[in-house]
Amino acid sequence: MARLTATNPRITAGIVSLAAITILIGGAFAGLAAEGVQDMSGALAAFDSYLLRVVRFTLWQALLSTTLSVVPAIFVARALSRHPSFPGRALILRLFAVPLALPAIVAALGVLALYGRAGFFADAFSAMAGQSWPGIYGLSGILVAHVFFNLPLAARLFLEALDTVPADQWRLASQLGMGARSAFRLIEWPALRASLPGIAGLVFMLCITSFTIVLTLGGGPRATTLEVAIYQSLRFDFDPARAVALTILQIALTMAVVAALMRLGANLAGDANLSVAPRRFVSASAAETALNAVLLIVALLFVAGPMLATVIAGLDADLGRLAGETAVQQATATSIVLATLSALLSAALALSLVMARRALALSRRAGSKTLLENVVDTGAGFVLVVPPIVIGAGWFVLLRHFGDVFAVAPIMVVTVNAVMAMPFAIRAIRPAHDAASERHERLCAQLGIAGWNRLRLVDWPVLRRPLMTALAFAMALSLGDLGVIALFGSDAVQTLPYLLLARMGSYRTDDAAGLALLLGLLCLALMMLADRLGKAFFPR
Repeated sequence: MARLTATNPRITAGIVSLAAITILIGGAFAGLAAEGVQDMSGALAAFDSYLLRVVRFTLWQALLSTTLSVVPAIFVARALSRHPSFPGRALILRLFAVPLALPAIVAALGVLALYGRAGFFADAFSAMAGQSWPGIYGLSGILVAHVFFNLPLAARLFLEALDTVPADQWRLASQLGMGARSAFRLIEWPALRASLPGIAGLVFMLCITSFTIVLTLGGGPRATTLEVAIYQSLRFDFDPARAVALTILQIALTMAVVAALMRLGANLAGDANLSVAPRRFVSASAAETALNAVLLIVALLFVAGPMLATVIAGLDADLGRLAGETAVQQATATSIVLATLSALLSAALALSLVMARRALALSRRAGSKTLLENVVDTGAGFVLVVPPIVIGAGWFVLLRHFGDVFAVAPIMVVTVNAVMAMPFAIRAIRPAHDAASERHERLCAQLGIAGWNRLRLVDWPVLRRPLMTALAFAMALSLGDLGVIALFGSDAVQTLPYLLLARMGSYRTDDAAGLALLLGLLCLALMMLADRLGKAFFPR
């Protein structure tokens, strides 16, 4: 068995990874603290009525988005659960997984293509309102985009909760002739109620830390969240003191939400591939079947609409001209290179922490966990407390004292995106690694196989597929990220999301639509690859 010694390479690798994560997050906090100390009066002056309005809007939009996402998701999940033979059910479930793969800026373009001032539904809305349709910018646009992302996620999570109901209960309900209302009250609602706080809290956290959606669809000072205000303070106003005050509030809000989620036992990483078992012993009346069919069709159209609009608008763009532009080619190459480096770093960090955790657990044998083991076990989850824009803001105000902050854009994009994707990579790698260790640990110790030989001969054949899954998932997340590059991006360093945002800002909507289609297809291809590679580890 492994021993807790300084020469254990797995534990050493885990400590190095933890140190790197600590430097990244600690450096951001150090930059914020140093700026706050240097300009204390400016930071305190930032706590004004405008800041109060921003905090209020941040919480209000997150609460509304959560309610509009979670409540319908309960009924959508119940409809899917009660009709395992519904035509197209498998297609709906797969379609509900697509928003997890789409970059937020692509989804925002899809929402605008449908409901914007020049969207597909603009004429119909104008006719119904009796006046020109003003578009969907502001709170309404933010809510629609958040529901697009979070309703499918919540529905799949609720469906997983319903699938935990024992088959014996459904068999008994069928034998007793229990109707739909009684089955919901006595069987389905208890399972849904148990998972409701965790799912609602998870969606609330996703909405309170939403940056790209609010930046794209916010539409002005009245629809600004803390993260967008941080970005505006640094890139437009260049008011580091205000950015520090906003960042402190953002961290406090996020930590409060995460603390509540942990108490509720919520899964912060979510899951793109949930187990969806067929339901048996359920008979639905004709009226219930018709009602559920309408509900599922409406949900399907709502989720598919922005995707279809993105494709149509993208195909209407001059894709040939876009593909030939030097700026697009450079942005695509930059995105792929940075995403690849980020994915490799994320997988390396995740594998180091997984191996260190297992080695520490084996060395402990019995008794309570050591401090180091607890830190290794929970260190990855801590990064979810600090949004990428907060880390970027901390390093932005720190590095501006040492030179050109935009020159380090590639380093910041790679490192921050790698750390943000690390919890998902751990989820892909850890089950396979722990299972392989359970089988081979004693044999490796007896034969003296360790270090590189163990990784090459024993671990690699088992970890190859989950590592590829982690790489594909992390690469997709990095490709679509706008948080860090929005702060550090410049004409010299542009990614596809950054270029897309720039084209939107200059009202080149056709170009933006074409870039959104390209970016969406790239991310979807990577997520499909991750899903295909990960079927053995995330069974449906």
